[in-house]
Amino acid sequence: MKKRYTYRFNPHTLSYERVEVTWGDRLKRVSTTALLGVVLGVLFSVVAYRVFDSPKERLLKEEIAQYRRELATLNKSVERCNKVLADIEERDSAVYRTIFGASPVAESQRRPAPKDYGRLEGRASGSLIRLTCQRVDTLENRLYAQSVSLDEIFKMAGTKKQRMSTMPAIMPIRKSECKLVSGFGMRYHPILHYRRMHTGVDLTAPNGTPVYATGDGRVEVAGRGAGLGGYGVCIVIDHGYGFKTLYAHLSDVNVRTGQRVKRGEQIGNVGRTGLAQGYHLHYEVIQNGNKVNPVYFFFNDLTPAEYDEVIDASNVDNQCLS
Repeated sequence: MKKRYTYRFNPHTLSYERVEVTWGDRLKRVSTTALLGVVLGVLFSVVAYRVFDSPKERLLKEEIAQYRRELATLNKSVERCNKVLADIEERDSAVYRTIFGASPVAESQRRPAPKDYGRLEGRASGSLIRLTCQRVDTLENRLYAQSVSLDEIFKMAGTKKQRMSTMPAIMPIRKSECKLVSGFGMRYHPILHYRRMHTGVDLTAPNGTPVYATGDGRVEVAGRGAGLGGYGVCIVIDHGYGFKTLYAHLSDVNVRTGQRVKRGEQIGNVGRTGLAQGYHLHYEVIQNGNKVNPVYFFFNDLTPAEYDEVIDASNVDNQCLS
């Protein structure tokens, strides 16, 4: 193979002169070419890394997308479970516990204890995972509270017969012998001359009309009790299971403190003792320490039509008698 030479034109001599290429020149030329190749290779790698995914990256992205779809599906399932559980909770409070005269489960018992979800921040799909965790924790706590509630209801069902006999369930005066003239709520007091909470119902009846226990229980007060001065001669019966009843403004009593009484047993007579206007009975129902509307406990004595009439009469905003 013929050796190649490099020539350069010399303007001073106006002739071409052969250039001697040294090893240093050759090395410099090779180094420049190699460096250019490295730079171009690095640039290509950077561009390829940013624009194109590696097989492993593509696999990871597919898995993340699948996880997001699964989380979205899980959230929809949790939402459906929440709706079903909400219906069960409503039945628990409005039906099952009402039947047994028990207080509804406190809303605070259904809420989960605060948790720290900070560990989920800064991660891919962190907000979605956090939302899912919160919903699952809430669902878990509500399910636990509902399970406890159903256990309590099961125990109540075991004593249903006894509970139903003790629960106030009739009118304290026979419906043919009285008339409801003032209901539960804010009413104008005829003696004190200002509006205040009327915590029971007023049933007018002639002096001496018999008054009956509305449920089985033990007499707690018979006569003029301490702190009950405004009620005059009165009777308080503890029925158990959180229920008490009060019969006020009596002319006299037929029972004594500590005595056990049965539903329908005569315990006293209508009068007008204490802060009262006219002969009548002031009747109260206390459930778990709270005074509630007594007309909701007249269901054993009244037909549906009569019950509606009593409800309407009790809702009239008028003057009470005591």
